[in-house]
Amino acid sequence: MELRIDWTRVERCRKLASAIVEPVEEFIGAHSTVSVERAALRLLGVDGVTADEVPIPNAIVDSLSETGLQRGAALAFGKALAETGLDPAALGEALALRRYALEDFSQTPEQAARGALRPHVEAALARIRAQREERAARMARLPQLPPPLLYVIVASGNIYEDRTAAVASAEAGAQVIAVIRSTGQSLLDFVPFGPTTEGFGGTYATQANFRIMRGALDEVSEKLGRYVMLTNYASGLCMPEIAVMAALERLDMLLNDSMYGILFRDINMKRTFVDQHFSRMLNAYSGIIINTGEDNYLTTADAVEQAPAVLASQFINEEFAHRAGLPDTQIGLGDAYEINPDLEDSFLNQVAQAQLARQIFPDAPLKYMPPTKHMTGDIFKGHLIDAMFNLTSVMTGQNIHLCGMLTEATHTPFLGDRALSLENARYIMNTARHLGEEITVKPGGAIEGRAAQVLEGCEQLMERVAAMGLMNAVDAALFADVSRAPEGGRGYEGVFARAADYFNPFEDSLRSAVAPVAS
Repeated sequence: MELRIDWTRVERCRKLASAIVEPVEEFIGAHSTVSVERAALRLLGVDGVTADEVPIPNAIVDSLSETGLQRGAALAFGKALAETGLDPAALGEALALRRYALEDFSQTPEQAARGALRPHVEAALARIRAQREERAARMARLPQLPPPLLYVIVASGNIYEDRTAAVASAEAGAQVIAVIRSTGQSLLDFVPFGPTTEGFGGTYATQANFRIMRGALDEVSEKLGRYVMLTNYASGLCMPEIAVMAALERLDMLLNDSMYGILFRDINMKRTFVDQHFSRMLNAYSGIIINTGEDNYLTTADAVEQAPAVLASQFINEEFAHRAGLPDTQIGLGDAYEINPDLEDSFLNQVAQAQLARQIFPDAPLKYMPPTKHMTGDIFKGHLIDAMFNLTSVMTGQNIHLCGMLTEATHTPFLGDRALSLENARYIMNTARHLGEEITVKPGGAIEGRAAQVLEGCEQLMERVAAMGLMNAVDAALFADVSRAPEGGRGYEGVFARAADYFNPFEDSLRSAVAPVAS
C-alpha cells in the first residue's frame, strides 16, 4: 500500500522543523539543570540515600553554591575525588555523612579534578557499552517475532507482582513489557531508592526495580526462545536520571518526548528541553529506542482536528532527536487510533494517518497506541474496536503496538483481559500480515485525500510555529489545545545558565561518540 505524497511539502516541513528547533538548541547549549547534574553524578557511581532518606545525588547538588552549580556538579565532585582518593560511591556516602563538604576542595586545580574523573567516566561508558552489546547478542540468539511488536503494560504498584504479571504476559505473546510509573512520579524532583511495593496506578521507576524486571524478562526470554523487551518512562523532573538507570540496567525502550512533560504534566518547558537533550544523547549511546508521546494530543483534543499537530510534533521530535545523535532506527515516533468510531469512514482516516507517518518516517520504529478516548463499557464492542486498530497497525507496517484492553482505563487489567487482547492482536497480525503489500490506494480517493489534508495542515501549523518560536507557540496553545508559559510550570527553579568554564565530562564524551544526525 502506497500513498502518493507531496514530497516537496515533506521537505519543507523538515526545514521548518530545523528552524523551529535551532533557537531552542541554542538555549540548551547555554543551560543545564539540577537533574542533568544529578545524572552525571549517578553515572559516576553515586547512589543511595542519606539518613533522612534524601537521595545522595540530590543532597550533593543541593549543597553546591550557585557559582559551583553553574560550573557543573561533576567538576566540584572531581576535585573532592582528587583530594580524598576515594571512589565515587564512597565519596558520595562520605559527603552524605558530612565527613566532607565539596566547598572544602574549591581550591583544587581543575586539571586535577578532570584527571580524577576520567577513569570513572570511562568505566561508566564501558558499562553502558557492555549492556548494549549484551542486548545485541541476546537479540541475535533469541530473535523477536516480526513487528508490529506486541506491547503491554503492567502496573500494580508492587514490583514483585509486576514481575509475575510481566512473565505471564510474555508467555501469552507479549514482546514488549512496559512498567507504568506510579501516578505523580514525573512530578517528583528525586528518584526513589530501592525496590518498591507501594504505588498508585503504577510502580515507581527505581534502578532496583529496573534490575528486578530485567532479570525476570531475561529468564523468560530464555524459556520462550525470543527476547522480551523492557520499557519505562524517561520523562518528568528526573528524565536524565531515569535515562541513566535505564542505560545501566539494559532497558530497551524509554518513553521520551521533547514536549510531553510540558503539555501534559505542566513541567517547565526550559527544564524539559534541556533535560531531553542530555537524555537522548545517553539513549543514543546506549542503543535505547525512544517512544514519543503524540498519542496524548488525541486524548485531550479532537483526533481529526489535531492530526496536523501530531505530524508536526513528529517532525519536531525527529529534529530534536537527530540533534542529540539518535539515528532514525531509535526514534519511535508516536500516534494513536483515537478518531471517534461513530464517524463515518473513521477507519479510512485512521489508515491515512498511519500510512502517512509510515512513509514520511520509513526507518523509524513507529509506536501505535490503542483506542482509549472513545472506548465503551461494552467490552464486546471495545474488543472489536481494538481489532480495527490491530488491522490498521499491521496494514500500515507499524513497529511497536500497544495492545488495547477490553477493560480500558483499568489501571491493572485482569490477566485474562491481557491474554484476550494479545490473542486478538496475534490473530489479526497473523491473518493479515501481508495485507498492506497486496492492496493499492485509490488515486485521489478518501485515504489519499485525508493524508494530503493532514500534511498541508501540518505545513501551515509549522510555518506559524517557526514564525513565533516554539516556546511562544506552546504558550499560545498551538499543540493539543494546551497553553504553557516559558517561565511557568514545575521545575523552572532547577534551570540555570552555565558558566563559561562549565564542565560535564559525560556530555563531552557523548557528544564525540554520538554526532548529530543530518535530517
